[in-house]
This record gives sequence, C-alpha cells and structure tokens, in this order.
Amino acid sequence: MAEEKIELTKRDRLKVAWRSTFIQGSWNYERMQNGGWAFSMIPAIKKLYKSKEDRSAALKRHLEFFNTHPYIASPILGVTLALEEDRAKGAPVDDVAIQGVKVGMMGPLAGVGDPVFWFTVRPMLGALGASLAMSGNILGPIIFFLAWNIIRWGFMWYTQEFAYKAGSKITEDLSGGLLQNITKGASILGMFVLAGLVERWVSIKFMPVISKVKLDDGAYIDWDKLPKGAAGIQKALEQQDAGLSLTKVKVTTLQDNLDNLIPGLVPLLLTFLCMWLLRKKVSPIIIILGLFVVGIGGHVIGLL
Repeated sequence: MAEEKIELTKRDRLKVAWRSTFIQGSWNYERMQNGGWAFSMIPAIKKLYKSKEDRSAALKRHLEFFNTHPYIASPILGVTLALEEDRAKGAPVDDVAIQGVKVGMMGPLAGVGDPVFWFTVRPMLGALGASLAMSGNILGPIIFFLAWNIIRWGFMWYTQEFAYKAGSKITEDLSGGLLQNITKGASILGMFVLAGLVERWVSIKFMPVISKVKLDDGAYIDWDKLPKGAAGIQKALEQQDAGLSLTKVKVTTLQDNLDNLIPGLVPLLLTFLCMWLLRKKVSPIIIILGLFVVGIGGHVIGLL
C-alpha cells in the first residue's frame, strides 16, 4: 500500500528546485555544498519517509561531500530525487548507489557550468545591459536582471525535471562526448563575445602631439562668418559633416597615427598583456592596481 502512494508531486519537486537556488548558502571548506544540498532535499525527504529514523538516515547520507557548479546541481538533484523515490517504494537502492551517482555526475558536469554561464551567457547579457545603461537607458540593468534570472531559473527547473523523469539512466550519457562538445562550443562562443567587447570597453588614448599644420582658407570653419543663433549652429554642423576642420590648425596626436594604422591595436595588446599576466599566476588585484598606477602616472606626465 505504501508503494502505491509514495510519489513526489510537481509541487514537491518545485520546492526542491526553489531551495536549490540557495545551495551555496552554507558553503564550507570541509564538505562544501553539502549543507545546501541537504537543505534542498528536505521537502522530498519529508514526503518520501514518514518515520524519524528514515528521515534522519536520509539527511545523513545527503550531508556527505558535494560540490559542483550551483546551477548544474539541478540535473543531479533530479536523478537523486528519482532514486530516493524508488528507494522509498522498496527498490534495492542503497546509500552507496545514491552517493555514487552524485559523485559520478558532479565531476563531469562541474566543467560545463563555467563556460556556459560565467563565460558565455552572463557576459553576453551583461554587455547588452551595459551598452543600454551607458547610453542612459534605464532598461539596461532591468533587462540584464530579468533575462539572467529567467534563463538561470528556466535551466535549473527544466534540467531537474528532465533528470527526474530520466532517472538513473541519464548517468549513461556522461561517458559520451556530449558534455565535452557543449563545453567546447560554449567556450568558443564566449571567446568571440569577449573579443568583440575589447574594442568597445578598453580605451587608451596617447596624448603626445606629433604635428600641427595650419590649414588653408576653406578647409576649416570660419566661425566669424557664420550667422548668429540656431542658424549658425546648423551651418557649422553642416560644414563639419562636409569635412571641414573645427579649427585653423590641424593637430595630429600619437593616437591619431595609431588609429590610422590599426584601430584598436593598443587596447588589444593591453588585453593580451593582462591575459599573459593571469597565466603567470599574477593576482587580478595586482593587475587592476597596476593599471590604476599606469593610468594616473601617464595622465600626470601627459602621455595618456
């Protein structure tokens, strides 16, 4: 009779999914995400097991070591829910089997979360939101917040449900190349996105003047001959669009020459330098402070 009635409803699984958003809440150096994992499993444990002893035993086995990407924990939760449900119905599923599935899945899946979420989805949405915010559009942060949480929560709920319905069979897919292909594809896409942001977000201007050339009459805007008021402003803008200089003297800086040679070359080289320093295990804090020092010093001496 107990076998027929013990079943996790969609509402029970939704409670587990909601709690899993706080899986990092009690992170510790000994067993890492075990506290958050056990907290997520509590609604299912209460539903599946009626006696205090069975509930205590279930909590105890889920307080073992666990650590993976916080969003990728959802499919592991789904499989674990299926195994716990089978066990509660009397299937021969022991503690070793449940812990083995968790450990076997958390390793391969952990490497998927970073390239998909931290290096691809979040930078893309952040770039979109930041671009709108920099132009004064209040929708920038709102779009980022809503889109990020919709994607994050949708992924967590869908993968938990998919894994719950697939049960322990999903672990068979981990031995194939699917995860490796997802990770590789996400990494490549993330690199393209970040490379496109270099020219937009990294700005360096060298101020030293290379030359000053006095322009001939007709090559610059003669402000004394412009009409007064709005008509004069309109005329000046039209002449500027036609290619006339704003001043009688054309000043060419070092940055102008670099832009004529290869636009965005120096920002790209600076980005490569920072990447090289990171590969040499230089602390990001040291790199940031170094950029501050170089930027302020360069401005003081007139270089930047």
